[in-house]
Amino acid sequence: MYERDETKRNLEKVTQMTAIAGELNRSMAQMALAWCLKNPHVSTVITGASRPEQVVENMKALEVAKQLTPEVLERIEAILQNKPAAPSTFR
Repeated sequence: MYERDETKRNLEKVTQMTAIAGELNRSMAQMALAWCLKNPHVSTVITGASRPEQVVENMKALEVAKQLTPEVLERIEAILQNKPAAPSTFR
């Protein structure tokens, strides 16, 4: 039963995220890459592609990152509820 409930929750998140991507006229892949770009704790975003067209589409995430305003990022966080924690300070 737990797996079904978790699957339902995850599918609802995908539905909500798809709506945001649609509002921005972007793909989910572009949104995901842009979200990584906007994370101040991420130094490098590695994209994967098996076709040249995918490289072109993935690079559009640079444009999408500009659309991820603090308000949009708050909406995303409210859906995903997985905001990365700041790294601890090393001594």
